[in-house]
Amino acid sequence: MKEKVKDRPGKNPAENQAADMPSQPSLTSLPVYGRNRLPEPGSDLTGGALFLVDKPSGWSSFDVVKFLRARIGIRKTGHAGTLDPLATGLLILCTGKATKSISLIQDLPKRYLAQVRLGASTPSQDAATPPDAHAPFSHVTADQVRTVIREQFSGKIRQVPPMYSALWKDGRRLYSYARKGQVVERDSREIEIHDIRLLSFHEDRMELDVLCSKGTYVRTLAHDMGMALGTLAHLDGLRRSAIGPYHADEAARIEQIRSFYSTEA
Repeated sequence: MKEKVKDRPGKNPAENQAADMPSQPSLTSLPVYGRNRLPEPGSDLTGGALFLVDKPSGWSSFDVVKFLRARIGIRKTGHAGTLDPLATGLLILCTGKATKSISLIQDLPKRYLAQVRLGASTPSQDAATPPDAHAPFSHVTADQVRTVIREQFSGKIRQVPPMYSALWKDGRRLYSYARKGQVVERDSREIEIHDIRLLSFHEDRMELDVLCSKGTYVRTLAHDMGMALGTLAHLDGLRRSAIGPYHADEAARIEQIRSFYSTEA
């Protein structure tokens, strides 16, 4: 019988050259819009602003960018950190001069709620593709998961990026190889898991709270954890709950933005 658990993250020339470079706005100096406040239609946002948006499942990150652009009328709008289409949660969009600060936001730690399913792997390491292999999982216990987390998935670790990703390899995106059934060699990369906790465990499913560095693939974390537990696993659901000091519960939902600007596009 599986247990069910609940637990509750004088200048030299170089200096002169740096002084001539355009400065990027400080994040604390930028207005932040979200669930509790949106700019009035027609507001001038070219000076820079951050929009906290709760991305729905099924939307790409660029779908959200296009949606917001059409309503605020600022062509220079971009997102600061991709979420996969099936994932939900916090997506930060930058407008105008705030796009110069995108890298600052991307460097912030990110927190996720991850639903992991044991017993099967998928080519994409998540639920976007059907299972390609199965393995027994009845031996896995909550205590074993905690031990594996503590010993193998905490602090600085190395990950091999998934084939279904937008990273470049020999002039092509990795997903372009994956869609043709090809697997190419990828170098591992160092990432950091600042904090990871098992929130719940029942039968073939577990929920993790993960605070991690830039560049972390949570679906790869799920895949690798399955291997470490002596079975297979894939990511069955993902929600980004925070990016640095910004939280998903502060983010505006798509329906709220659509209603506020009352413009179909």
